[in-house]
Amino acid sequence: MRKFIAFILFSAAGASAWCADTIRPGLWEVTTRSDLLGLAAHVPSDQMQQITSLARQYGLKMPRIRDGAAISKVCITPEMAQQDIPSRLYENQSGCAVVNGSRSGNHYQVELVCDHPRFKGNGRAEGVFSTPEHFTGKTEFNSTVQGAPLYVYAETSGRWVGAQCEVTQPVR
Repeated sequence: MRKFIAFILFSAAGASAWCADTIRPGLWEVTTRSDLLGLAAHVPSDQMQQITSLARQYGLKMPRIRDGAAISKVCITPEMAQQDIPSRLYENQSGCAVVNGSRSGNHYQVELVCDHPRFKGNGRAEGVFSTPEHFTGKTEFNSTVQGAPLYVYAETSGRWVGAQCEVTQPVR
């Protein structure tokens, strides 16, 4: 389940980097809501520390999780904002790869396939930029986590906070 919670968080970060014509570079606040994130309060502290360490390996700060929602700050560089399909933000995260990604105007969608020894599944993320400074989206995922079937639905929203932000480099 740790890997899947991390995947949902990575997906939230990736979703905010779409649509070169409609997204504004800078600091974004991304909120992801799901029933699975509601379980985070019940994760033992040692396992939550492992999730936090995994996030750091990818250069991410663990978001605040409260009431079934993860709230994080994401820095979108001008280069990231110019990408038509930022598949590198999804690929290699917990063994996931983008198999199809498309964009039409301010709407985006991406299909994901995850093949990790403890986590396998297929999913889809999609969303809409209503303005250059706001987006909403959803992710649906059917998976098997350590042999147990798991379906997850998450809703994501993002809002531009400001032009200046620091780019966090992955810890190696």
